[in-house]
Amino acid sequence: MDDVASKIVEILQKHMKDPDKEVAMGTKLEDLEIESLDLAMIVFDIEDSFGIEIPYNANEEVEDFKTVGSVVDRVRSLVEGSDASPSGAAA
Repeated sequence: MDDVASKIVEILQKHMKDPDKEVAMGTKLEDLEIESLDLAMIVFDIEDSFGIEIPYNANEEVEDFKTVGSVVDRVRSLVEGSDASPSGAAA
């Protein structure tokens, strides 16, 4: 697991009902017993940790947040995009 994946797993475990449960890239978020309010807090934590903004709408973007791996991929793409274009920061 790379730094992005490790940090995301750490953030997820902080919000899980059972933080000792094993978390793998293929683990579905619903299997981690994370409630919708917790998911919002997770998004905020990820944004703060990586200095990115995640455009998240629970009704439209559920595919991007289906598994741990999909969250990691989404964050990686946003981090890489912010590195490539620092002027793309939200005003």
